[in-house]
Amino acid sequence: MNKTTCPTFFDGQSICYPPTNVPFYYTGRPALVPGIPDSILALAAPIVSYWVLSLFFHFLDVSGWQWLDKYRIHESAEVKNRNLATRSEVVRAVLLQQTIQTMLGLVWVTEDVYKGAGSWRGEMEDVGTMLVRVVRSVLGRELGGVVLRAAGADLVYFIYWWGIPVAQFCLAMFIIDTWQYFLHRLMHINKFLYKQFHSVHHRLYVPYAFGSLYNHPVEGFVLDSLGAALAEASTFMTVRQATLLFTFSTLKTVDDHCGYGFPFDPLQIMSGNNADYHDIHHQVIGVKSNFSQPFFIHWDALLGTRLTRKDVELRRQNAKKSS
Repeated sequence: MNKTTCPTFFDGQSICYPPTNVPFYYTGRPALVPGIPDSILALAAPIVSYWVLSLFFHFLDVSGWQWLDKYRIHESAEVKNRNLATRSEVVRAVLLQQTIQTMLGLVWVTEDVYKGAGSWRGEMEDVGTMLVRVVRSVLGRELGGVVLRAAGADLVYFIYWWGIPVAQFCLAMFIIDTWQYFLHRLMHINKFLYKQFHSVHHRLYVPYAFGSLYNHPVEGFVLDSLGAALAEASTFMTVRQATLLFTFSTLKTVDDHCGYGFPFDPLQIMSGNNADYHDIHHQVIGVKSNFSQPFFIHWDALLGTRLTRKDVELRRQNAKKSS
């Protein structure tokens, strides 16, 4: 990094950074996709992603390729024999939820004020001011000054372009996981909530990709749409950050219901919360376990509701012995 360009002074401490040195993901265009407002893209991208990935897995389901059999969690016949909802019912319910989701988004998601280079440079100066104060308060004026002169520009750059956005995204994932875990668990504990709302989703004993949002409309609105909106608002995301969050959570949800245990699927490798983990929840033996979704399993692990395939086999063996 060229530290002789664009000198900026904070409380007497000089931190210099290039004004045009931005990461690969940044674009200065008023709209991320020309001709489509970012607020509309934030609503459209998750829906398009949902159907693209769902249709990909549906293609695998009907392809007849035998090499896929070793990755299937259930045999294809089980989908037809055990599920209580037809595919047309599932499609209609998903489209209804996505319509409600879009209507909420039209009210909730507002266009960001366009930020040109002058805006983010000013924000970087604010980060630099904060950094100077923190470093000096922790290390003292003299040692802090040495650190700031040596790495101040790099720290400002990293915090602004990577540290803050990554922290926002991780916090948003945690909020979604927390919201969904406790509401999901409540819908299983409370008989009224389960019978009236959540039982709809469990008509799919054998999950498949485009059935991942097969829910009662009330559940879909409260569990999925409000949870995502809360996470986006609580972390002060920009519309473009929200687009990434909504799209990523959608892809993860579809993948968790895909019915395949692929060892080379990046969405399944990222955590123990994958298609196999969630499939256990859809079975009778695991319906009171594995409430976590869509990202990680920490709440199940901490609160004793985690159930693995090994645990399932042990339960079945014990059931056979006692019968």
